[in-house]
Amino acid sequence: MTSHETIKRTIRPRDAASLVLIDTQEDEPRILMGRRHSRMKFVPDAFVFPGGKLDAGDMSVRTATGFGHQTARMMENAAASRAKAQALAAAAIRETFEETGLIVAAPGDVGVVAGEGWEPFRERGIAPRLDVLDFVARAITPASSPIRFHARFFAASAEVASGEVKGSGELEDLDWYPISQALKLPVIDVTEFVLHEISRRHKGEIRSRVPLYSYRNNKPVVRT
Repeated sequence: MTSHETIKRTIRPRDAASLVLIDTQEDEPRILMGRRHSRMKFVPDAFVFPGGKLDAGDMSVRTATGFGHQTARMMENAAASRAKAQALAAAAIRETFEETGLIVAAPGDVGVVAGEGWEPFRERGIAPRLDVLDFVARAITPASSPIRFHARFFAASAEVASGEVKGSGELEDLDWYPISQALKLPVIDVTEFVLHEISRRHKGEIRSRVPLYSYRNNKPVVRT
């Protein structure tokens, strides 16, 4: 067995989640995106949605509300337990606040949870709000990649987010981009796929199952 084959077999995708905030006040939806800093190991200089890996504390955080029926069903179809599904959604909300300053939350108590990321929520007496989230896509990076993620993409209206957009430094050029403009930015194939999914949903084309964007022999495969 070669060392390359060993790497392919031993690297397991890490759970991750992103939140796609959508501003529909104009004719074309605008999406909040930013460019990853050039020092980042994973997709440097690419435009992405706010998000990141699932932290241990996300598994124990209390939420202010649960998922809506449709989102809960979609998560079940994606073989995610209720606890894991809520933790992923909470991670997406936490990462969005850390990277953009916007909070999707409601009055509540996050409980006894580890991690500095949840302290601002505790201080404000708020907890993640899941009833406003849609589950729109998931993706698994190629087996050949040295850094792998199993990412879930949630979406929510910009109207449910409070606060002012202010980057943390991790995402540069943070702004609201019309979908047609976002597709012209330096984005990876997964991000492009999710943007097309958001566009489809805006036109009323709703899938019965959340699509999975993955790879076979390093070639993209979409499963619905």
